[in-house]
Amino acid sequence: MRHIKTILLFALTSCIFTSIAQESQNYIEFNDRKNIVHGVYLGIHAGYGEIEGKETYIGGLKIAYVANRKFEVGFVTKGLFSNQNISGIFSPDIADLAAVYSGLHVEPILFSKAKINLSFPVLIGGGAMGYVNTNWDDDEAEQYQEDQWDAIFVVEPGVNVLYNISRYVQLEMGVKYRFSSKAELSSDEITRINGFSAGFGVKMGVFNLGRNRYKKNIPNHE
Repeated sequence: MRHIKTILLFALTSCIFTSIAQESQNYIEFNDRKNIVHGVYLGIHAGYGEIEGKETYIGGLKIAYVANRKFEVGFVTKGLFSNQNISGIFSPDIADLAAVYSGLHVEPILFSKAKINLSFPVLIGGGAMGYVNTNWDDDEAEQYQEDQWDAIFVVEPGVNVLYNISRYVQLEMGVKYRFSSKAELSSDEITRINGFSAGFGVKMGVFNLGRNRYKKNIPNHE
């Protein structure tokens, strides 16, 4: 009786392993836990806003690394020009406002696997702001322009909508608010570059470098 039980147990175990071996031939199992998607891009940006109620034009350049399509970190630099038309600074000419600032760019991304994403970019950095005279023929005005600039600290959070055209091109559109420290200028007509702006940008690079190119569906032959 003991020998019969041993034989039956051995036969049952053999059947189980044979069944598993046959099923394993129908699929391939991938371990993708370490398959992180990387990306890197160069972006250009143009925006429009207001400072003290006057038209302000903004341009920017950005380079960033994208981690698993969920988070960006990089470097951005921006310049702005505002038609302030302030009199008395470069007498008898009018003065406008300009600023240049650069810093760290971070951007968490939501819905990263969809065609359209939502993100929250933040710029933290610094630069300089000051008054400029667009009448370059006036030598007397140019003489005083060196005293019309001062360093500033800038924080610029925002909200963006991202549209993925392809693996290599992404469009962004959104709004931002710019906070700056106070600048000490010879005229206190404007001392900060605070204000809302709306803009549009293009990112060009590779956004899913390192994706799994070997995972394939295995045809079912029956």
